[in-house]
Amino acid sequence: MSDWIKFDIEAVDPEEGAPAPDRLISGNPTFRTWNVEEAEGGLYAGIWEATPGKWKIVYDEWEYFHILSGHSIVTEEGGEPVHLKSGDSMVLRPGFKGSWEVVETTRKDYVIRV
Repeated sequence: MSDWIKFDIEAVDPEEGAPAPDRLISGNPTFRTWNVEEAEGGLYAGIWEATPGKWKIVYDEWEYFHILSGHSIVTEEGGEPVHLKSGDSMVLRPGFKGSWEVVETTRKDYVIRV
């Protein structure tokens, strides 16, 4: 076993999903997630993609992500919208509440610590 892993989504079947109905604000967004790493202690890494729509988000976990393509808007409750496009990175900390809006199908890589 190697001590490194390549983000090769061709080797992983994507999980498909959507926001919970009670969190949906607008549109009909769908998700695809290629989880390429699940490490002990609740650490996850992979690629996530979403189609246009808007939904409420509540974070219990810590997440770093980097936008690979598309355009999304993340807005913290009571805060200003943050437009995210290819090349942008962000950390969302436990306790973050707000909304995620996909304007143009968005793909990001991520590392999540539960």
